[in-house]
Amino acid sequence: METRELAYFAAVAEELHFGRAAARLGMAQPPLSRAIQKLERRLGVRLFERSSRGVSLTPAGEVLAREAAKVLDAVAAATARTRRAGLAEPRLVVALKPGGDGGLLPDVLAAYRERPGAIEVELALCGVAERARLVRDGTADVAFLHSPYEDLTGFDSEPLRVEGSVAIMTAAHPLAGRTHLHLADLDADRTPRWPGAHPEVSDPAMLMQLVALGRLVVVAPESVRDQMRRDLACVPVLDAPPTTVVLAWPEGIRSRALAEFVHTATEVAARHSAPAQNTTHPASPAEVPARHPSAAPDPGGAEIAARRPDAAPDWRAAEIPGHRPSAAPDPDGAKAAGRRLGVVGTFRDRSHRE
Repeated sequence: METRELAYFAAVAEELHFGRAAARLGMAQPPLSRAIQKLERRLGVRLFERSSRGVSLTPAGEVLAREAAKVLDAVAAATARTRRAGLAEPRLVVALKPGGDGGLLPDVLAAYRERPGAIEVELALCGVAERARLVRDGTADVAFLHSPYEDLTGFDSEPLRVEGSVAIMTAAHPLAGRTHLHLADLDADRTPRWPGAHPEVSDPAMLMQLVALGRLVVVAPESVRDQMRRDLACVPVLDAPPTTVVLAWPEGIRSRALAEFVHTATEVAARHSAPAQNTTHPASPAEVPARHPSAAPDPGGAEIAARRPDAAPDWRAAEIPGHRPSAAPDPDGAKAAGRRLGVVGTFRDRSHRE
């Protein structure tokens, strides 16, 4: 099958109408119908049921619709990654929702600037549901995600920090003055709880506005305290499932810059979780856990290996076209321009470049 044929089929499968699909594709209907018939003959199955009542997918068509979506997404992602790899000034794009880094990102960026394989970092600030999509479609290289709430299918990932949960509510809420809560307390309350209620809302600003209006209580990782509005309250929820902040990237990606970034993040996370008496003495390379060896280039060009939660990661990485070692650190730092929360916005960390 050709990619063009899959695109034709996907349009009809989504529209379930040949005329609308043809208009969407910018072509006449007869050539589209012939292309679908040709695809059906080649596969030896009917993909659509056509009747006076309309068009519907057959069981075979439903299978191809799922598989075609994966293939077309992979082609689009490969195109985006290839174009970005060929940029004159390559950059590493990191997707995250505001406050979704577990408080680690400032230290990660500062440490990453000193890495010999560091390149310019661009942050893609986005809604809760957008982070994984940006990595899957090739817009971003890596994302801060939250397990077990995120679908990590097709990703390699590295856990960074385990957090407890807090209930975010308006300061006028009857439960706002409690020192801690249990899920039963929230179940007994009449205010809807997210996630669960309003699953269509993923924009952090919209969620917090609903909370401020007393329309919603949000259960979120405890690190959101650092970005909390003054008119809201955070109360620990003792029996809520813990949240693990993870870095996730596409399986099989070969990138020295990405390996350096993930390795840096794991070292920073290890220091953050170290006993308080050790926090004033940054860990030496020998003190970093042995399962995180250096991200120095591997002469053999090994890929970042896919990992299971119980498998030791392999941080050997190969260069990818267009990724060059960074210049000397810039002592003056750089200014970054923010965007409105809830939509994808990017800014670049140039402080490692001259």
